[in-house]
Amino acid sequence: MQFEGIYTPLVTPHNSHFGIDRDKFADTIELLIGAGVSGLIVAGTTGEYYAQTVDERLELMKLANTVIKRRVPLIVGTGAIRTEDSILFAKAAKQAGADALLVATPPYAHPTGREIALHALAIDRAANLPVMLYNYPGRMCVNMDEETLDRLGRSPNFCAIKESSGDPNRLHMLARDYPHIQLSCGMDDQALEFFAWGARSWVCAGSNFAPEAHIALYKACAVEGDFNKGRKIMSAMLPLMRVLEQGGKFVQCIKQGLTLRGIDAGPPRLPLQPLNKDEKRELAEVIRTMNLTIDRIEQETAA
Repeated sequence: MQFEGIYTPLVTPHNSHFGIDRDKFADTIELLIGAGVSGLIVAGTTGEYYAQTVDERLELMKLANTVIKRRVPLIVGTGAIRTEDSILFAKAAKQAGADALLVATPPYAHPTGREIALHALAIDRAANLPVMLYNYPGRMCVNMDEETLDRLGRSPNFCAIKESSGDPNRLHMLARDYPHIQLSCGMDDQALEFFAWGARSWVCAGSNFAPEAHIALYKACAVEGDFNKGRKIMSAMLPLMRVLEQGGKFVQCIKQGLTLRGIDAGPPRLPLQPLNKDEKRELAEVIRTMNLTIDRIEQETAA
C-alpha cells in the first residue's frame, strides 16, 4: 500500500454527557473527504481511543467504514497494552473493512525492541493487512529501534512508519537505512524536514480542522518540489503548531478547532478538561491569521 498525502487521525466528537456524537463523527468525515485528505485514521491518540470502551472502538470502526464508502482508505489503530487486545482490534478492523492498521508500541509496558517486534508480528499474523508503524516515544517511553525494524522488515505488510520522536537523527536513519519502509511525518513542526528527506505522507491531527493548510504544504513540498513556497507556508503554520503543543492541551485544541469549523466536537473525556475562554480566543486568532497568510501565499505564487 502506498501512503501519499494527508492522513487525518479523526477526533471523536462528544455530546455534553461525554457520549459519542455519531452524527458529528460522520460530518467530520464528510468535511475531510470534501477537503481532499488522502486517508482517515480511527482510534489514533487524537480520537481518544484510550478513554473508550472496547464496544465503542468497534462501533467507530464500523461507522467510519459505512460513512467513508471506500472513497478514501480507512486505517484503524490497534493501540493497547496487551498484545491480545491489539489482536482483537486488528481482527475487528479487518472485518469492518479497514484498508490498513496503525500499530504502535504498547504503552507503559516499556518493551524491548525484540518485544515490540514480536507484538507487531502477532498482529500481522492475525490480520494480514498493510501496517503503518507508529513510533511515539514521548507517550510510549521507548523507540522502535533498529532491532524492531530489522525484524519487522521480514514481512512486506510493514510498509510505512509514522515517526513522532522529534529526533532528526532518527529521521535521517529511517530515510537512509530503511528506504523500503515509507516515511510518514508524525512530528508537525518538522514537516518540511520530512518532505526534504523523501516523506510522501503526513499524519497530522491539525488537519481535522485545517485540512486545506496541511494539504497546501504537502503539495508545495512533496508534489511540486517548491520548497521556497513550502517554507513560507510552514512559517505561517508554525504559530498554530506551537499553540497545539504547549500546555498539554493538544486534543482539546484539535476539538476546538473543529468546533470553529462548524462541527461541535464537544469536550474531551476525563481526566482532560476543555480549553478556557482565553485559550479558545488565542487558538481562533492563530487559525485566522494562518489561513489569511496561506491564502495570500497561494495567490502570490499563482500570479
